[in-house]
Amino acid sequence: MPVNDTYNPYDRNLDAHGRSRDGAGANRAALVIHTIADIAAGFLGLWILLYLLKANQGNVFVGFVHGMADWLAGWSQDIFTMKIEGLRVALNYGLPAVIYLLLGHGIAAWVRRL
Repeated sequence: MPVNDTYNPYDRNLDAHGRSRDGAGANRAALVIHTIADIAAGFLGLWILLYLLKANQGNVFVGFVHGMADWLAGWSQDIFTMKIEGLRVALNYGLPAVIYLLLGHGIAAWVRRL
């Protein structure tokens, strides 16, 4: 029998169905969750930036970002009703961005530990 033979019929890294138990699936799922949360927060942050810099509201890209931000922050609209419009936008879109980041990264860390 060769000394460097890697065949092992009783590999401890495989479960009863022959799947790997090295955590690669959990890491992949955590990465997906983490990335989705980052993208959601990115759209919200980008809309805040575009609004504060007074971007052209008629531009297609600005309209797309605004539409995505409205959809992502629909549940939190008008929590803050300030007279200063820029502060109102920053708070009403910034709060969901922070919540998405905290929840997304927290859930991803929890999934990695499974």
